Amino acid sequence: MAGLIARRARRQRVFRWAVVLVLGVFFLLPLIAMVEFSTRDGAQAWRLLVDWPQLSETYPDLATGIVASLGQAVLTALLMLALLVPTTVWVRLRLPGLRRLIEFICLLPLTIPAIVLVVGLAPVYAWVTYFLGGSSLTLTFAYTILVLPYAYRAIDAGLSAIDVKTLAEAARSLGAGWGTVMWRVVLPNIRSAVLSAAFLTVALVLGEFTIASLLNRDNLQVAINLLGKSSATMSVAVSLAALLLAFVLLLLLSLFGGRRKAAE
Repeated sequence: MAGLIARRARRQRVFRWAVVLVLGVFFLLPLIAMVEFSTRDGAQAWRLLVDWPQLSETYPDLATGIVASLGQAVLTALLMLALLVPTTVWVRLRLPGLRRLIEFICLLPLTIPAIVLVVGLAPVYAWVTYFLGGSSLTLTFAYTILVLPYAYRAIDAGLSAIDVKTLAEAARSLGAGWGTVMWRVVLPNIRSAVLSAAFLTVALVLGEFTIASLLNRDNLQVAINLLGKSSATMSVAVSLAALLLAFVLLLLLSLFGGRRKAAE
């Protein structure tokens, strides 16, 4: 019996490693090909990426797209946190009956294709352009909707790990206002969840193409698409750099999550 269990465990271990190996090859081969292609000119594209003045002069549209995407990522993360954190905390404290409704609303964008969202957002953005101008930063509103499912799950998981109601009632009994409860009691206890939501937001915004392209706004992916028509090497180098940045952000997310579990 013990031998049979040992053989079964060995087969399962071999199967797991085989799956990891196949998936590793599947994901790494395209990245290796991108590195090889982008360094055919002696890594000139990569040297240009770290030389911002030269990059801005040589590829002004790319520089504009990078700046636009960074601004969109920061503003989207701030707007998402300003809307979602107080709402989810208030629902848990005062309106628990609406939790399912809020969850449904936040997860709804996940079921709607981006192309369908654009059809609905186009008339809205006609008014946004009229009042706020055609700046690419106005994509922040659309991206906030787009990141709601991922950000909500991260923040909701963080709130589920603590007793929000008890903490809030204890702080209120000591004379703290709701602002103090939110800023000094709730937020420190869900710091890793907030960081996770912010990292996911940045990764999604940096990789978004459909909405920006169809609404005629600038961002990194639109700039990469246009750059590919004139300089394929530079386009691949920038794409790989964006992928590596997203990977680093997700790695940081997992590290923060691991530290929180270890602390608990």
